[in-house]
Amino acid sequence: MQHILDAILAGDTPADDFAHLDIPDHYRAATVHKDEVDMFEGMAAREKDPRKSLHVEDVALPELGPGEALVAVMASAINYNTVWTSIFEPVSTFGFLERYGRLSPLTKRHDLPYHVVGSDLSGVVLRTGPGVTKWKPGTEVVAHCLSVELEDPDGHDDTMLDPQQRIWGFETNFGGLAHIALVKANQLMPKPAHLTWEEAASPGLVNCTAYRQLVSKNGGDMKQGDNVLIWGASGGLGGFATQYALNGGATPVCVVSSEDKAEICRSMGAELVINRNEEGYRFWKDPHTQDPKEWKRFGARIRELTGGEDIDIVFEHPGRETFGASVYVTRKGGTITTCASTSGYMHEYDNRYLWMNLKRIISSHFANYRESWEANRLIAKGKIHPTLSGTYPLDQVGQAALDVHQNAHQGKVGVLCLAPEEGLGVRDEEMRSQHVDAINRFRGV
Repeated sequence: MQHILDAILAGDTPADDFAHLDIPDHYRAATVHKDEVDMFEGMAAREKDPRKSLHVEDVALPELGPGEALVAVMASAINYNTVWTSIFEPVSTFGFLERYGRLSPLTKRHDLPYHVVGSDLSGVVLRTGPGVTKWKPGTEVVAHCLSVELEDPDGHDDTMLDPQQRIWGFETNFGGLAHIALVKANQLMPKPAHLTWEEAASPGLVNCTAYRQLVSKNGGDMKQGDNVLIWGASGGLGGFATQYALNGGATPVCVVSSEDKAEICRSMGAELVINRNEEGYRFWKDPHTQDPKEWKRFGARIRELTGGEDIDIVFEHPGRETFGASVYVTRKGGTITTCASTSGYMHEYDNRYLWMNLKRIISSHFANYRESWEANRLIAKGKIHPTLSGTYPLDQVGQAALDVHQNAHQGKVGVLCLAPEEGLGVRDEEMRSQHVDAINRFRGV
């Protein structure tokens, strides 16, 4: 891979030269193994250690198919789906790969005894398959993680509704935590020129997810003046939701767990912040019983901050721990948008507060290509900024995943793949200088 890396680092290698670079038949990648899916059996989820299940090893280069591209990956990032893959919860991802492999002879490539993980990347196109015209070797790109076939009619209004919709690197193989990744060409987007490789890789999944969930007509359809309740408002997902609320003229009500995280929200421009630990909210009396009095106390606090107004949109992703409170505090006719459920999938709420007040629960899952493109465009224009807090080399991907699993991180955790060090890949220094403080806001936190 060194000759490929040298061509990228040179910064001026012609496209024709990239097209003729030899690509090795094996490459380094972070994987989980099919024969280890039971390794954590009987353990509590919190005790499962991604450092034991994630392997960095050489794997075979996959065949390049029609409409696909091979990308030299300079950097990637950790998402919760990588954590779920590494601890084999809620299910082993090898079931996804087996089902995908039955779809066609081409998709059979994905059904392997190992799974190359990762749903973010920044890098350089190396090869494109038949039918690809928009992207050429040598182009610097980032990738969103929506993989679709679009052979059914269902996905042609919203590609997220394609029956064959999958999340690349989670429900497909050959993901981004590697030196080379295989993607569909319609996953590619231009790399923001003012960002480093690791900064450009980090927004991907969470930025696009936040855009659809909050801004898009397929999600919250946020408008100016909306009061938006954002759980984990300084985190990897909530940090983008906070930026979108501020950027779109809404008023974020930011819920965080510490004063340091509250300060991050204030530094982004948010004024209404609730430190849930400091104020001692306990929405559950015990593992089976919620406490409506705490919902009411929380709602009263929100009204105190907003001047008596209730929440128009709740940006929900913790799930079980917070969902009852989220439904309660939403205004009549308001919207709860939900994804992820990182504290548990089995949500409980009092339906009287939903049905009698005409509230809506909208499910949201990643984003379609148009939404992803718009989210990346806002990054490229310096309207929205990365939330990268730190990076690890690929060989330490297990530790990076453990940080996310144990919530010992803030913002996004990046992973250097081919990039030998941080700080490389900036092509527009002038634009970067205008936004450098915002770009670095989460660094080291």
